Amino acid sequence: MHVAGRTVWGDTDAQSRSGYEALFAEQGFDIDAQNPEHTLLFPEMDETVEVPEITTSCWNILNKSPDDVMCSSSRMVVKYKGSENLSVLACTLLPYDDQFNLGETLEEAEQAVKLNHPHCAKFCILGGATCSS
Repeated sequence: MHVAGRTVWGDTDAQSRSGYEALFAEQGFDIDAQNPEHTLLFPEMDETVEVPEITTSCWNILNKSPDDVMCSSSRMVVKYKGSENLSVLACTLLPYDDQFNLGETLEEAEQAVKLNHPHCAKFCILGGATCSS
């Protein structure tokens, strides 16, 4: 099992990893919080920071394809606290953005994902981030 998580503003990498390490130990998870391949930590996201817009011609310039971005083919199933139903999400980094909530079933989630959030450009397309190892 691998984990992708976020850091908190003001915490160092060591503090964040220590917190994840305590959580994993408490839950009995055999995950190395100190290994970035097992515990990938993204910086806190600030939607007020301006990022370049990725146009369709940018994909060729960057030598990338929208199919390369994890959310085009991967899904995350979550159950929000207080919710009766499951939700299938396209993005682990944007779990509260409704445009990435693709429904309650994997069948409903078989749809194209628009990469139109600023974090798509900042973290995944230009930053090369991936939540998998």
